[in-house]
Amino acid sequence: MAGWNDVPHLDEKTKRDLLESTPPHLRDARSKGYPVLGSGLVYPVDEETIKVAPFALPDSWPRIVGIDFGWDHPTALVWLAWDRDNDIVYVYDCLKISEQTPVQQAPDILARGDWIPVAWPHDGLQTEKGSGEQLAQQYRDAKINMLWERAQFEETGTQDETKVSRSSVEAGLMDILKRMQTGKWKVFNHLNDWFHEFRLYHRKDGKIVKTNDDALDASRYGTMMLRYAATPPVPTTRIDPRQRKYDWRAG
Repeated sequence: MAGWNDVPHLDEKTKRDLLESTPPHLRDARSKGYPVLGSGLVYPVDEETIKVAPFALPDSWPRIVGIDFGWDHPTALVWLAWDRDNDIVYVYDCLKISEQTPVQQAPDILARGDWIPVAWPHDGLQTEKGSGEQLAQQYRDAKINMLWERAQFEETGTQDETKVSRSSVEAGLMDILKRMQTGKWKVFNHLNDWFHEFRLYHRKDGKIVKTNDDALDASRYGTMMLRYAATPPVPTTRIDPRQRKYDWRAG
């Protein structure tokens, strides 16, 4: 993709004039080179409204990781922080890894917080032919803090009412879309892999096109299990000495 900033002969005034003369729904496509998918977009939201500059996350905001398993297509992990007071979810980190086993992936995951729970999809229950061990268990064996059940919404009502809806893809998509539309879903603006998928995520004939969607699937799994997000066991920031007479890490 190439945009106006990649064209040296366009000065700032020309760019402004061109932008003003371009219909709003085509501005990103023409100025930044983003593909136009029109009504087929799963998340028809201006990405500028969900972008935020990275900042230090408060220790009081619980965290969770969503993982989408892969091999030839990447394994994707997305880290979420939840501002519970305002019910805003922040995507603050994203990692995509190809052709690596759970043991090989573990150092990169653990380095981001070995205490953070990991939400995983139903294919984590699949067993490897050689060892007979479930995929989710292979991550546990690598010291990854996998949740004890696969990603699904909290049970409500009767068992018959929730049997299908607890793992509904559409319900997960609508939950995130509603958050985006109401200012309750934010993404750190440097996460290029995440935004690349966001721009291309679309439907064809009403069905999700299942290509290049690993990070977005991981985001959905994490959001479905947001109730299990956890705060750090040891604060990562020093306590204001005017409020506390000691550093929590030092006891």
